[in-house]
Amino acid sequence: MATITNPPSNICFLLLLLLAHFNLGKSQLQLNYYSKSCPKAEDIIKQQVTQLYQKHGNTAVSWVRNLFHDCVVQSCDASLLLETPRHGTLVSEQTSERSFGMRNFKYVNTIKAAVEEECPLTVSCADIVALSARDGISLLGGPSIEMKTGRRDSKESYAKEVKDLIPNHNDSISVVLSRFQAIGIDIEATVALLGAHSVGRVHCVNLVHRLYPTVDTTLDPAHAEYLKRRCPTPNPDPKAVLYSRNDLKTPMIIDNNYYKNILQHKGLLTVDEELATDSRTAPYVQKMANDNEYFHQQFSRAIQLLSETNPLTGDQGEIRKDCRYLNVH
Repeated sequence: MATITNPPSNICFLLLLLLAHFNLGKSQLQLNYYSKSCPKAEDIIKQQVTQLYQKHGNTAVSWVRNLFHDCVVQSCDASLLLETPRHGTLVSEQTSERSFGMRNFKYVNTIKAAVEEECPLTVSCADIVALSARDGISLLGGPSIEMKTGRRDSKESYAKEVKDLIPNHNDSISVVLSRFQAIGIDIEATVALLGAHSVGRVHCVNLVHRLYPTVDTTLDPAHAEYLKRRCPTPNPDPKAVLYSRNDLKTPMIIDNNYYKNILQHKGLLTVDEELATDSRTAPYVQKMANDNEYFHQQFSRAIQLLSETNPLTGDQGEIRKDCRYLNVH
């Protein structure tokens, strides 16, 4: 019988180095990171998020989506917020088709300006993305989340990588699970993260393939008729604001109605339907549909995992003065 030998010590050492590198940034994040350098930072961000929510309720939903789109692409580093400058070669991630329908970026500048007035060049845009998501979730009736801070801002955009890293609206559940798994988010947490669809909406351009030329047989017939009224043509104008909300009962509350809907075959996207029927995810969907507190617990855990994905820390990156541009601009 062949004997199994221990791997050479140098290989073990390399593995340890890789693990240390993967966990280094995450370990350097901490609660109340700005307690000494800018003690009022989190209060200022919360105040700004609340004021914006009172004026424009949909901003809270935007902050949640910003966190997802920022952290899934390379790292939670505010690369999403970089705009294409008038002069230069940087291309904004916002130009990707995956960013279709995203908005309210201008209000991030409102938050950043208030923080800069208190503590210039101290609080990163990446942390503003994370903290505004935390506060937005709370305003939307979601769980209170302990959010670590200490992120730094990216010095580059990853526009070319966005399409390969952010799942398409109608990718299969297998693709979605693999994308999340690649950044350390398990199946249960992925099911919980998709619960953010509870406060989302889907533009007609991304769902009409389930309605025309024939209705997807997995859709509830009555709901399909409703969707046809919302999206009356198979070729909607992508610039027109034609959409349907995922949750018609509590459209601005992060709750478990999303799971109840997809169990009734009223999901808007292919992944919604597959989430409720795939053997890997269906048990979690059922449990979350039955227990809103359990959903909130898992959603909170999932947001923490997502927000701590591969952050820039220490002397990496920079602290941008304007979230739209690099400091050298």
